[in-house]
Amino acid sequence: MALNWKMRSALAGFCVFAFAGQAVAADLIDMPTASYCRVASTSDLALNDNLGEVRTEVVRLMDESVAAANSSQWIDSKRPVFVWASEAKVACGIAYGYLRTNYRDADSINKCECFHSRMVEYMN
Repeated sequence: MALNWKMRSALAGFCVFAFAGQAVAADLIDMPTASYCRVASTSDLALNDNLGEVRTEVVRLMDESVAAANSSQWIDSKRPVFVWASEAKVACGIAYGYLRTNYRDADSINKCECFHSRMVEYMN
């Protein structure tokens, strides 16, 4: 049974889209991966031995992040400040929770400082 021109066109279109999708997906594999936290790779806070100073700084970063996340200036903005502020307030909150028990979690402290730095980067 011969396919009519509509069926051939539909089949050809399907094949084109199927192969194009695979080519794009394959291209994504070869893309260079950028560092997620290009602004703050290693936190100076995590290296600080004074737990009181670390706690004070984490609270400051958290307060600034909460203020930005609640600000209509950044909520309504096209810049990703709100996204990074939201990420920073969560990361800083986790870091602060650990610090309240006198445990220094380097991963959450690094994320707190990194996400806050990204937030500030997009504010300017």
